[in-house]
Amino acid sequence: MSEIKKNLSNTLSMKVEQINSYLGAQVTGINLANTLNHAEITTVEEKLSEFGVLVFRKQPLTGEEMMALGKNFGQLSVHPFSPNDEENPALILFKNDADTPPWKTDVWHSDETFRKIPPIMTMLHALDVPKFGGDTVFTSMAAVFEGLSDKMQHFLSGLEAYHDFIVFKDVFGKTAEEREKLRDYEINYPPSLHPVVVKHPTTGKKLIFVNPQFTVNIKGMDERESQQLLNQLYDLTKVPEYQYRHHWQNNTLVIWDNRSVQHYAVHDYFPKKRYMQRVTITGRDKPQNAFTRANTEHVRNRKTRIPSRLLALHGGHAPKKE
Repeated sequence: MSEIKKNLSNTLSMKVEQINSYLGAQVTGINLANTLNHAEITTVEEKLSEFGVLVFRKQPLTGEEMMALGKNFGQLSVHPFSPNDEENPALILFKNDADTPPWKTDVWHSDETFRKIPPIMTMLHALDVPKFGGDTVFTSMAAVFEGLSDKMQHFLSGLEAYHDFIVFKDVFGKTAEEREKLRDYEINYPPSLHPVVVKHPTTGKKLIFVNPQFTVNIKGMDERESQQLLNQLYDLTKVPEYQYRHHWQNNTLVIWDNRSVQHYAVHDYFPKKRYMQRVTITGRDKPQNAFTRANTEHVRNRKTRIPSRLLALHGGHAPKKE
């Protein structure tokens, strides 16, 4: 059989079946360890935009095959804080067991939104997982937005929020050397400003784009107002109807759309081992505001009549050398 006919046959044998109401589909009839042809890559991208989460079972993959698979969809991202493979920094290895318990992935989030251009997609592959426990829960952020009242949707229009790698600042020690290292990371990864409601670049759907792991505040709002609104939006990821809960089996690969889906890793398997490998695909464009950008240059203070332009003078306080 010629290479063209073989590729065509592989593409025609691929089947995509929806497995959940708001997000999630299972893909069969494709071997991800093989070189994918253009039609297969295009189909996976289209179905990922449509369903948000794609599940591929019975896919034994080495780390090299994982990275080769990811490169079909773009440049591999190197996570600055995750446990990376020493020889291949783009390959993340989650090896959790009795000696190395999971850490801070049991929080709703989209991956790496502290970046100016967050990743487009994430691929997670099960190497050795427990019979039960260690599920990953996904939520459709398009469903979250669509479930809001018209008034709330209008209220959120054009707002922007700052995202920071604040959750990872705990990995730095308290020594002078470690604090200096932290300052270098803060320079390299300053807080990024993203729309609260993003327009998906492929489907055009409106999506809530804030998460409790990385979002720190909404621009132009008093701190308490901002946190109250963010907490309301965070709670919406917990609605069961918007979710797909994935139970892992060895050699299962899941790809999710990092633009439209948030996820939560359930930490209920300790001290059993759960070994996974992951690659993340670098984003292509900055998140696009689904509405006209709101004018939020001035924050009113609820306690004083002093104008914000005068409060910005900080009462004469400024950094000074000792």
